[in-house]
Amino acid sequence: MKRRLQSILLVLPLAALAELGDANTNTDTAELDPLTGFKMTGDWKLVRGNCIGCHSAQLVTRQRGDAEQWLAMIRWMQEEQGLWQFDPDTEQRIVAYLAENYAPEARHRRAPVAAELMPPNPYAGKVPD
Repeated sequence: MKRRLQSILLVLPLAALAELGDANTNTDTAELDPLTGFKMTGDWKLVRGNCIGCHSAQLVTRQRGDAEQWLAMIRWMQEEQGLWQFDPDTEQRIVAYLAENYAPEARHRRAPVAAELMPPNPYAGKVPD
C-alpha cells in the first residue's frame, strides 16, 4: 500500500506538468482581423494586401503548410493563375507569416490517395460546355 501511494504521489506532479506543458504550447491568442480573419501578427497586412485581391481570405486561413509548402503554393499561383512576381524580401515575409500562423496541425485531413491508386478520371481531356 505504501509503495502504491508513493507511486501515485510521484505520478501526480508529472501529470500536472504535462498538462501545463500542453497549455503553454497552445498560446495562439493573436487577435483576428475582422475583415479577413487573418491573425494580426507580424506581416499580416502585407499578406492581406497581396492575397485577398485574387481570392477570399478563407482560402488562405483554411490552408496549412510549412514554408516550403506555402512557397510551392505561391509558385503554382504564379505559373497557373497569373499571380505577379514578388520581390525576394516581400515573398520571404509572406511565406514566413503564413508558415508561422498557418502551419500544419496534428489534426488535419488524411494524406491524398496516391495517383497510381486512383481509378481513371472519366473527365480527363474533356472540355466543359
